[in-house]
Amino acid sequence: MKLGFLLGYSGKEVHIPMDLIKQAEAMGYDSVWTAEAYGNDAVTAAAWVLAQTSKIRVGTAIMQMPARTPAMCAMTSMSLDQLSGGRFIVGLGASGPQVVEGWHGVPYGKPVTRTREYIQIMRKIMAREGPVEFEGEIYQLPVKGPGTTGLGKPLKSILQGNPDIPIYTASITPAGLRCAAEVADGVFPVWMDPNKYDVLGEHLEAGFAKAGNGKSLENFDVAPFVMVAMNDDLQAAFDSLRPWLALYIGGMGAKGKNFYNDYATRLGYGEAAERIQELYLSGKKAEAEAEVPDSLLDEVALVGPAERIRERLAPWKEAGKRGEVGSMLLSVQNPIILELFARELL
Repeated sequence: MKLGFLLGYSGKEVHIPMDLIKQAEAMGYDSVWTAEAYGNDAVTAAAWVLAQTSKIRVGTAIMQMPARTPAMCAMTSMSLDQLSGGRFIVGLGASGPQVVEGWHGVPYGKPVTRTREYIQIMRKIMAREGPVEFEGEIYQLPVKGPGTTGLGKPLKSILQGNPDIPIYTASITPAGLRCAAEVADGVFPVWMDPNKYDVLGEHLEAGFAKAGNGKSLENFDVAPFVMVAMNDDLQAAFDSLRPWLALYIGGMGAKGKNFYNDYATRLGYGEAAERIQELYLSGKKAEAEAEVPDSLLDEVALVGPAERIRERLAPWKEAGKRGEVGSMLLSVQNPIILELFARELL
């Protein structure tokens, strides 16, 4: 099992902890991941890190697909792949309607259809077998219709592409997981219980079957984000993570249209998820946070004193041996915690 860690979003000023990244590289960490919402972009930060490192891989978790065309994403990926000696990982996501329509000014549309078409086009471009033509529901190359000149023609990338650049997607819905397993090289579940792989695995296996060609966990990376709250005060550690899960389960989407709420239900926390959402959407955030079960936090995150975290790593290690977790992407930037995980897993 590989280790990576997440840089997350920057605030008003872009901050990239290069000293920490270089420490992680020296410890043997496999990857570090940049992010974007509606502030700093993920690609510039990834390029900055790649230029100052030599071994660690750098990925985007995630690049928002509606923010850039598939061709632009392929161009960016091929460029960074060449300049870094093959250390760039493409991480894609649909983002959400608020950002896509409110910030990027494009229709949200069908995220799973977009993902499948987007990756298919990228693969064609990177394979560089000929001029690219594509006729999809969302994307057409060359594009036709209102506003076009009719002068577009199929083109082949000038830059030599690497068809093996890994592509990951952020997915937790059944349809998204099936799509990831079918067309991508890995998937980011926003969180995961290593003892409940079947919640993901049922849908991943369906995607593998559709892909054919012997695709399986042996050549696909399940790379969950893993929150870590190390604190000798166990209750304080749990409390520090409640706002995170309450926001996702309660506030990320309208009632009946919150994928994270649905995911918590599939993990066995339907009643708690419903209470959290009702409270959160009515403006009672503190009450919603209080409803986040310790047991759920304990299943999807690593919480408490260092020794307790070491003990709680056991199911993650077992999931790694089974191939059900290929990479743990730690949501933490504490060098002490990164070193603890390096000692335990590398």
